[in-house]
Amino acid sequence: MAFTSDSVHLFLAVLDHGSFSAAARALGRVPSAVSMAMGHLEAELDMPLFDRSGREPRPTAAARALEPQARLLAAQLQQLNAQALSLTQGLEERLTLAIAPELLAARWSAPLAALAHEFPLLQVEVLAAPQADALALLHTGRAQLALVFERPSIDGREGFQEVGDETLVAVMAPGHPVLQAARSAALARGEPPEAARLREEHLTTTRQIVVAGRDPLQRDPRFEYARHNWRTDNHVAALGLIEAGLGWGWQPRALVAAHIAAGTLVEMPFENLSNGARLWVDLVWSKERPLGLGARRFVALMGTAAKN
Repeated sequence: MAFTSDSVHLFLAVLDHGSFSAAARALGRVPSAVSMAMGHLEAELDMPLFDRSGREPRPTAAARALEPQARLLAAQLQQLNAQALSLTQGLEERLTLAIAPELLAARWSAPLAALAHEFPLLQVEVLAAPQADALALLHTGRAQLALVFERPSIDGREGFQEVGDETLVAVMAPGHPVLQAARSAALARGEPPEAARLREEHLTTTRQIVVAGRDPLQRDPRFEYARHNWRTDNHVAALGLIEAGLGWGWQPRALVAAHIAAGTLVEMPFENLSNGARLWVDLVWSKERPLGLGARRFVALMGTAAKN
């Protein structure tokens, strides 16, 4: 076999440094050893890689044709060695991150890209799951990390890093009957439709679209106001139901900003309370299972991103 990891390394060094002697200095070897290794490689390939007619060896067309694949192989070997070293230092084979659907637009992709740069062979799995389900995946060991809203109370089994905040707003379709009735009442008072206001009872008496886990007995009173609600585990389905005028729902302001700008959703205007609930966002892990190197690094990257 002509090419080996060492011959690829030497071949690229000569290309990069322009001579056998310069490559030898860079690699801490003697020039004659580098020249001899290239000669053996050329003999095994049965083709010249360097033109030695001048003062310094010049790459032949064959050498330039082989260069891209040689660089790719060298990069893959470097990644393989880095992965092997990382495994000895505690790098997990796979990192699974469970994310509450409402937080899919949060700032987690850039830290994940940085993690991929540091550990290019680490396999990553991103699962979208309602908050209760995301935490269940965490505690069963199916996921190592969960990106969720702050919990109503502290769970002693969980460790967490605060990584930002999101503001939830109550939204509904502009053509929803409740909003239309409020606008008609405003007109009857001689006011413009934009002056229409709702009250807190509209939250409890109007059907609510809730993003929730698959266990119907699990409810979060912070998010479930209405006496009558429809549930889904998918934020895209929830937005579709709300835009269709089938109910109102809590959604992150950043997630629905484009829908509001397009006129398919409106923030519900209230007379006696402000529309908006600011919640902290946490990256959570289980204290019952040690975190691998990748998970620990991702926690650190998320914490740094939150400060910027």
